[in-house]
Amino acid sequence: MIDAWPTLRALSRPSSVIGAIIEAGWISAHLLLYPWGTRREAAVREHLRLDDFDPITRGRIVGDVAAAGTPVLLVHGLVDNRSVFTVLRRALRRRGFGAVATMNYSIFTQDVRLAAAELGTAVDRLCDRTGHDRIHVIGHSLGGLIARYYVQRLGGDSRVAHLVTLGTPHGGTAWSRLAPRWLPPAAIVSQLRPDSPVLRELEQEAPNCATTILAVYSDLDQLVVPARAARCEHPDLHATNILVRGVGHMSLPVDPRVARLVAEHLWHPTDGVSTLINSA
Repeated sequence: MIDAWPTLRALSRPSSVIGAIIEAGWISAHLLLYPWGTRREAAVREHLRLDDFDPITRGRIVGDVAAAGTPVLLVHGLVDNRSVFTVLRRALRRRGFGAVATMNYSIFTQDVRLAAAELGTAVDRLCDRTGHDRIHVIGHSLGGLIARYYVQRLGGDSRVAHLVTLGTPHGGTAWSRLAPRWLPPAAIVSQLRPDSPVLRELEQEAPNCATTILAVYSDLDQLVVPARAARCEHPDLHATNILVRGVGHMSLPVDPRVARLVAEHLWHPTDGVSTLINSA
């Protein structure tokens, strides 16, 4: 049985009703942007012009050039593409991050493990292009799980300094049990079941994983059910979980509060803290 009651209860708050309206609006806008996300990515700007930023951001960049220069790679979720990061990518650049790149993987991807290996290739390519040994990765939904598998199981922690996941089903999602087997992504959706072999792999020991993880999850997430399944809870991982209220699953990459806290984490990482961000 699917425990959707916490999400329904969250809808009783006025701020969550507003969040649901924003979610519906963004889904409509995203459908219009989707075709542009299938195009080849434009060249990544790797140099910052200080004149483009406000005084506070300029001070941050000058004070920590290494942090500002660290590349960021964005990884989308299931049956999606880089267009979902249209807003977040610009927000990160406005906050001083110079090289913000995106990765598209096939909507017909059937295995988290294969997608994680593909991510590894993209990470190596970005490191080679920018001259950096390590980068940051931000994954939305399934993209976060792919990135976690990469850093935890494929040695990607040597390349990824910080991983941020947005609405990622670290503990699976109850909806995965209802997915029709005839759908093209059915195989990878089955890996989102709470008892799937992939998730059991991620429960195994990872004593030397050097990547810090920030897991952002929402009480209004209609796809990760229950919402707490989007928390990253593993005794060996350096993980921080932050709950944001009143933000739908698809709205997480466009919510200004989320963009702000993600940028703050990449500037000043925290470790092992669970926090709540109220609607504003």
